[in-house]
Amino acid sequence: MKAVSKEKLPALLEELAKEGTLYVPSSSGDMSRFVPWKSDIQIDLDHNTTMSLKGILFPQTEVLYDYKFGEENTVEPPPPGSEKIIVFGVRPCDVQAIRCLDEVFLTRTYVDSYYKEKRERLIIISLGCTVAEDTCFCKDMGVNPVEAEGADMVLFDLDGEYGFEEKTDKGKEIAKKIASQLSETSKKKPEAPSFSLQVNSKGIVEKLQKMFERPIWEEVSQKCIGCNTCAYLCPTCHCFDINSKNTEAMKGYKYRTWDACLGKDYALMAGGHDVRPSKVERIRNRYLHKLLFFQERYGMFLCTGCGRCLRECPAGMNIAGFINQLEGVTVDG
Repeated sequence: MKAVSKEKLPALLEELAKEGTLYVPSSSGDMSRFVPWKSDIQIDLDHNTTMSLKGILFPQTEVLYDYKFGEENTVEPPPPGSEKIIVFGVRPCDVQAIRCLDEVFLTRTYVDSYYKEKRERLIIISLGCTVAEDTCFCKDMGVNPVEAEGADMVLFDLDGEYGFEEKTDKGKEIAKKIASQLSETSKKKPEAPSFSLQVNSKGIVEKLQKMFERPIWEEVSQKCIGCNTCAYLCPTCHCFDINSKNTEAMKGYKYRTWDACLGKDYALMAGGHDVRPSKVERIRNRYLHKLLFFQERYGMFLCTGCGRCLRECPAGMNIAGFINQLEGVTVDG
């Protein structure tokens, strides 16, 4: 396996930055996110970021097209990007999240062109986990915490150096670009970390299929204050709203922004009917989407066990606790 010493990592990142826009995890106060690499950036590879890389592919606010009315009506989408997008240090749970978003935006007859053009330029360099935080439960959601399926290159913390292993053609191409920075190492890949939080996801799909009308939803939803923190931090949530902004009388632009199905007006229809009028229905929809509906449609959970919602929810909502709570629920056959 090829590796680079941790002291020489900045030089390697400089080489990577020559290939496109390089994003690295960085912390500022209580917030951490992926930011464009600069030589003075303090890179943080010890913790998973507060914000995932979702916003790079699916921005929080994104212009869809400019429009103009007059003698000739025109619609002009923004030009596509040309540079590679390289994201360094992505944890396996967030790589899994991108696999989920790929299913949403690139399959089943509709392809989202805005997501697609950025996805095609994306190169993911994943960092395997050697320590699991108290809120992590990715392994129980089907994620390998060491080697991320779907990454172009996998990075291993080898105690004093980082090992590299390319997984795709994109990864092999990048490996050639940084070859001068790497040397052989005899160190072995790290073992999977131990998890203090254990979640039993076995059989929950079949159980939840029979639980749409159950008192448990009233109980689970009591804590929720409707702040949407979980949805905005979640690496797989992909609800959005579309709006227009007129810049002149006959000119403007259409844009989309993140939204959340937990929001009070998200399911409100034009005639005034709301199919999810209370937080009971909204929490039920969120949990069933993460644990049942997405699994039925795409064969994977929409929850990747990253633990962000557990860590940041001001009311202590806990989807991992809910999954374990299902062990004590009996449903009819």
